[in-house]
Amino acid sequence: MKKIVTLGEVMLRLSTPDHERFFQASSFEIEFGGSEANVGATLASLGNHVTFLSSFPNHEIGEACVSKLRKNGLDTSFIQYFPGRIGTYFLEYGAMQRSSKIIYDRKDSVFAKNVCKNVNWDKVFENVDWFHWSGITPALSQKAADFTLKALSECKEREIKVSADPSYRSNLWAYGKSPHEIMPELLSYSDMIIGGARDFETCLGLETGVGFPEVFEKLPKLQWIAATTRQSLNASENEYSASLFTREKSFHSRKYQLNHIVDRVGTGDAFAGGLIHGILNESEEKAIALGVAASVMKHSISGDVLHCSLEELEEIIDQETFGRIKR
Repeated sequence: MKKIVTLGEVMLRLSTPDHERFFQASSFEIEFGGSEANVGATLASLGNHVTFLSSFPNHEIGEACVSKLRKNGLDTSFIQYFPGRIGTYFLEYGAMQRSSKIIYDRKDSVFAKNVCKNVNWDKVFENVDWFHWSGITPALSQKAADFTLKALSECKEREIKVSADPSYRSNLWAYGKSPHEIMPELLSYSDMIIGGARDFETCLGLETGVGFPEVFEKLPKLQWIAATTRQSLNASENEYSASLFTREKSFHSRKYQLNHIVDRVGTGDAFAGGLIHGILNESEEKAIALGVAASVMKHSISGDVLHCSLEELEEIIDQETFGRIKR
């Protein structure tokens, strides 16, 4: 069993039922979700021990969220509680040619104001193999950016592998700093980056159109770059594949036709979880296949989190029982 730590914020998700528009809805379906927790949940479902680092409000909603994390298999031993609010987002499901829509309400959340304090890093990173973070965290506040840097420096001291998902969100960087000022130093600790050209342009200051060789040159520690490719025919039908690059080789997945998509939220996180599991336990070629299979399965599941087994991902890869009823 591999030991993994993820760091990030979890939000309250309020989504409209039955693909209703916001102005139609008289009620919302409640869920909890956050990119790094979603990645951790996928890794936990595949048999890894995953510790989640975060802060939550010290009231019933915060406790309910942490309870859900435990249900998803995450170790919440190091989670801290503070007075304040939980970040929230509203989701309107798209269908056919109508796109899905998300509205964030996460300013001044407990996580942004009090990421974590007085952390015992020796205990958090004891026998840990991998650390995962995303660019969402340093985008929220200077405190969150500083804490991310501290966690990464502790990983470097212990030679822990690091994966990063730059996750550039222009509307999150609102505390006076730009990604160009914060992200290059943070990404320099990465062994693997899961992102695309836009992430590298905005977070590393690279010119438009540069390729992965320039990214590898700028980040000497980097071993892998993973990128997904999605063609959206409409909100309900996509084509999906992914590639994994090293400094010398590239690995490419099969292309999947995704029809009647149930929920796109969290599919990138499922990809990251399957990919990290593969890198830790399998070959690079198998890792990219597992990442894509995890993302494909998440498209069929409502909510933010992928619940699956390794056997189910193997079935998607093999396509031997694709869509059949199991008896």
